[in-house]
Amino acid sequence: MVEDRKTVVVTGASRGIGHATAIMFLERGWRIITCSREDTPPECRRDRNWTLHVPTDLGDAASVAEFIARANEALDGGPLHALVNNAGMSPKAPFKERLGCLNGEIDAWRAVFELNFFAPLKLSRGFAAALHKGRGSIVNITSIAGHAIHPFAGSAYSISKAALSALTRESANEFAALGVRVNAVSPGEIETAMIQPEYEALIPSIPMQRMGEPRDVAAAAYYLCSEDAGYVTGTEIWVTGGQHLF
Repeated sequence: MVEDRKTVVVTGASRGIGHATAIMFLERGWRIITCSREDTPPECRRDRNWTLHVPTDLGDAASVAEFIARANEALDGGPLHALVNNAGMSPKAPFKERLGCLNGEIDAWRAVFELNFFAPLKLSRGFAAALHKGRGSIVNITSIAGHAIHPFAGSAYSISKAALSALTRESANEFAALGVRVNAVSPGEIETAMIQPEYEALIPSIPMQRMGEPRDVAAAAYYLCSEDAGYVTGTEIWVTGGQHLF
């Protein structure tokens, strides 16, 4: 791999925030390595900077290990400059009710934590050496739901995102010794496939009176990976239109 061009790994890149993030890095000339459950759109595969996409189940330990191995092989001993841990899930209990503390199978909670928390931890460890070479940056996509009760997000999702915020803090302290910065972006209501019609009721609680777009989150993630954020670590940026103020 050519080393004069920066490289980023983005998870959950086939749609929503992950796809917008991958496209933003592509537009700025970065090489990207991605994974998601689905394949990438054909128009994206034609971009020569889209170095590698690996269909991956980040909730499965063997699949995660295979992705890390294939991505490091593609890096060919070279540096990695950024890792964006975006992939996540927010399942509902039967009849679309919130998966709360008093309902839902414990195994469902484990599945949420495996994807939303343990996968970012495994990926951060798996790319630590390459990130050290690139003096790179890790960005974890957390959620406003990880900081306060949310009317629609389930407890398992919210608590896993709170744990990811804590992981960001602890990792920032430990990865600093490797010259790697670790930050998070906490989105509010973003118009993606995860948003259901009932979320429209939340707009009055957003000072900017609208939902955000995936590129709003992507722009914050890109900033944290850029040289402009060279002295920023252990920080969580709110991308909520002001919703987190209340």
